[in-house]
Formats: sequence, structure tokens, C-alpha cells
Amino acid sequence: MILLRISNVFRYIPNNQVGIVEKLWSMKGSIDDGFIALNGEAGYEPEVLRGGLHVMFPFMYRIHRSDLVTVGQGKIAYVFARDGAPLEPSQVLGANDTEDKSDFQDARRFLLGGGQKGPQRKVLREGTYAINTTQFAVITDERVYGHALSERERGVLESMQLTIAERWGFAPVVLAADHDLVGIVTVHDGPSLPPGEIIAPEVGIELHDAATFHNNFQEPEKFLRGGGYRGRQLQVIVEGTW
Repeated sequence: MILLRISNVFRYIPNNQVGIVEKLWSMKGSIDDGFIALNGEAGYEPEVLRGGLHVMFPFMYRIHRSDLVTVGQGKIAYVFARDGAPLEPSQVLGANDTEDKSDFQDARRFLLGGGQKGPQRKVLREGTYAINTTQFAVITDERVYGHALSERERGVLESMQLTIAERWGFAPVVLAADHDLVGIVTVHDGPSLPPGEIIAPEVGIELHDAATFHNNFQEPEKFLRGGGYRGRQLQVIVEGTW
């Protein structure tokens, strides 16, 4: 029984958690580049184990249990990718302009599809997600989900959490009609304005153009595809929840 326990042959994962797999040794050696082992090397595996009893090869794997990522009702969460392609020099946030690059529940697909490391443009809406928190750290208003983070990384993410909370960034923007207000939008990612311009023109406002209609800045990839610039925007948002 002791031998079975230390060999990690049988591992049980509760249904409210996932198992993050760390391969301790492999005939393929260690990872040459990156953080996640995509080709059977020793290191953290991209796939997670869902709830249930799992049978593993003895003495090869260590399983780390991590809570399912939960985003509360009416809240949003932010994603930070620890591995992936580097950001371009002019980028602030990682692009999620394809289905591969925006699939945070499939770390292998994200990495093979060209997903970028760093903070992501896409946010998570309310719900529960089975995410590999070794590859993706998720910042919610209640906690930072992240496995195997160094003290420095955790400090940076907790500082980001505090900054977002101070800006009321974990809840949608609500403009009530009875307050007679509009929202002035400033965009922090994208190409710079041409010389001599201080206000970015309206783009992606045609409802019938599904490729570029960003629905009041709620879909940043479509905004950029439509030719949007960073900076203060001419288009404003009116009453509603955004």
C-alpha cells in the first residue's frame, strides 16, 4: 500500500478540481523552449485531468490539484498566459483573433495555434472553467488562480488584481438612462494615431459587417480588424451594460 501511494499509480481528482500533470522523467529529455511540454518531454503537460479516478504509469508523474476557475454572476475575469509566442513590439495585450488563440481550456490548441504569452485581450464571463492554471493564470475579483507561480509572478498578478479592482474592472460598465450620461472610451492597444490626430475615428459601426462590427468595443479583435486606433475615441457608448 505504501509503494502504491508513493508511486502515484492511482490518483483521485474531485469533481470541483482539475489535475495538473507534471511528468518527472521522459526518454525525450527536458523542454528545450517554453514552459509547457508539448512533445512528451519531462515537465508540465498541457492537458488536465478531470474529476474521477485515474491510473498513471508508476513513478513517472506528479499530479497537482487545482480548483476549477469560477467567475461570479455579473463579473468578468482576466487571463494571463505564461507560455506562448512573444508579443509584437507594439502590442500591449495578447491577440485572440482565431479560435485557437482564444481557447483557454485547451492549452495545447492555444500554443500550437500561435497563442501569445502575457495578458490577453479576451476576458472570461461568468461561469466555471476547467483551465490549466500552470499555463494560464486567471485574475478574478476574489482570487488569483495560478499554479506553480513564483513569489514575484504572484506579486505582479496580485498587483494587477488590485489595479483592476480600483478601476471597477471586474464588473461590466453600466450606464443608466436616468443619469443622462455617455461613456468616453480610451483604447490602450492597437496602432498609433497618425501624426496630427488626437481623436480616433469611428470604425466597425456597421451592424451588417460581422467581421468588423465590435458592438461598442466589446470585441477588441473586430475593432482592430476594422482599422481601430489606440487612444481617445470619437465613438461614445450610451445607456446599457457593456
